Amino acid sequence: MEKLTCPQELLTFEGPGNTSMVVTEFIILGFGDLKELSPLFVLVFGIIYLATISGNLLLVVLVSTQRGLQTPMYFFLATLSCLEICYTSNIVPRMLVDFLRENRVISMTGCIIQLYFFGALGSTECYLLAVMSYDRYLAVCQPLHYPTLMNGTICVRLIIGSWVSGFTVAAVFQATMVSTLTFCDGNEIDHFFCDLKPLQKLSRSDPHLVNLICMSLTVLVTLAPFGLTLASYWRILSVVLQIPSVTGRQKAFSTCSSHLVVVTLFYGTLILVYAVPLKNQVPALNKAFSLLYTVVTPMCNPLIYSLKNKDVKEALKKLSICCYDEFYKSGKNDGSLKVKAKVPFSRNSYFD
Repeated sequence: MEKLTCPQELLTFEGPGNTSMVVTEFIILGFGDLKELSPLFVLVFGIIYLATISGNLLLVVLVSTQRGLQTPMYFFLATLSCLEICYTSNIVPRMLVDFLRENRVISMTGCIIQLYFFGALGSTECYLLAVMSYDRYLAVCQPLHYPTLMNGTICVRLIIGSWVSGFTVAAVFQATMVSTLTFCDGNEIDHFFCDLKPLQKLSRSDPHLVNLICMSLTVLVTLAPFGLTLASYWRILSVVLQIPSVTGRQKAFSTCSSHLVVVTLFYGTLILVYAVPLKNQVPALNKAFSLLYTVVTPMCNPLIYSLKNKDVKEALKKLSICCYDEFYKSGKNDGSLKVKAKVPFSRNSYFD
């Protein structure tokens, strides 16, 4: 840590003799009290990360290549998958490296950048989930006007608006926090990445001002999109309950069930981490809940949307057939395929 006499500015902590020392780095404690389990953590979280990237990339490929999935709902889903890849890649790779080394130092710049992208991508996901709930509301409650109200141009504008809003809010928040936070009692972050709560715990800034900023961010990023999501599903529920047949109600609500599960997982863990007052939080539980929305939830999203979705299953089957078809033809042309099929290859035979 570099020490020099300077006026107090941005992120500093006071040293002896009323001088100020600039904090140039933080130490990420991570799961330091479980060092003997580091190899196991690397294996488990490494597999989860690979599954997350593979599953979300597969969804993006399916939506991009299969005509049956090129609808607003799947367009939003593909965007969510891209977002999840960026979101988890901002945290997990560095966390895996930290498991394998003793020196878990992150520079001040690196910490600020990680915190910014964490906030920006998290904010974008909140807005995107609200957009997806609005899309389901239009599909269920106004099906006749849905093609007009949710056309391609509107979809693109909603996606761009979600990303721009998320990154803009995060930028304003980041600038405000950086100009407010000051540190004096060490630079050890009791977390596995640069999160707001651990930094706030280290800070010697006025807690009322910091809490006011955090509450303002919560209202803009979490409560407003969450309120829109709740309103959409309340309206959907009221319409579905008016359908006379049980089969009709199940069919109508099945179009929203996957998204509702994702929303519950995401907002549930966020509320557990950020709604609890700082002084009442247990660091170990904080880390456990943070793992849910930074590591586990991005992996679960593709599974949730595909396991009960016939369209995705059908598209995956068609993609598999296309890949096998190309492999069969290329092997036949270059002579590398030694075994001849007894039955001529037919795409339709896979659906019989």
